[in-house]
Amino acid sequence: MEIIDHWIKGVPHVKSPNCDERPEKTEISLIVIHCISLPPNHFGGEFINKLFTNELNPSTHPYFREIFKLKVSSHILVRRNGEIIQFVPFNKRAWHAGHSDYRGRVRCNDFSIGIELEGTEQMAYTNDQYTQLGLVVKTLIKYYPNLSVKNITGHSQIAPGRKLDPGVFFNWKRLKIIIGDCPKVN
Repeated sequence: MEIIDHWIKGVPHVKSPNCDERPEKTEISLIVIHCISLPPNHFGGEFINKLFTNELNPSTHPYFREIFKLKVSSHILVRRNGEIIQFVPFNKRAWHAGHSDYRGRVRCNDFSIGIELEGTEQMAYTNDQYTQLGLVVKTLIKYYPNLSVKNITGHSQIAPGRKLDPGVFFNWKRLKIIIGDCPKVN
């Protein structure tokens, strides 16, 4: 896997307008793992893409009436089958974390990369998702000097009481085994 101009080469790019510039001199130093399914507990289709591109039709599903005006995005989505879609280049600030705090640093969107897993907090993620997530994380750690295995967290850890994802079924030990030792690019 290769990153060129802050985009992963060879994966679909669906550009989201829900991003902006990171604060000046802010280094990427955190990866935040999320989960999403639209409508809730349903997988596949284009609804996540439509949410992240402000094209979600509120008449398509009752739940969409509650969320269609949200301006949200993530850098990456990993679908149940392992397909990776990138919505925001890594040098831009995606709008994924909201009000958040990581080890005393607030506004996690400023310094993090958001990765959504297609899923819910109530069920296990797929083998394909762990494989692809591990590959993405290893690549990010290789390319961005301030990222490390130690700075990967869940949405629930940076927004406790407000968010639950990626949930109790996310296997952190499995991810760390897949990632292993990540050398940096010289």
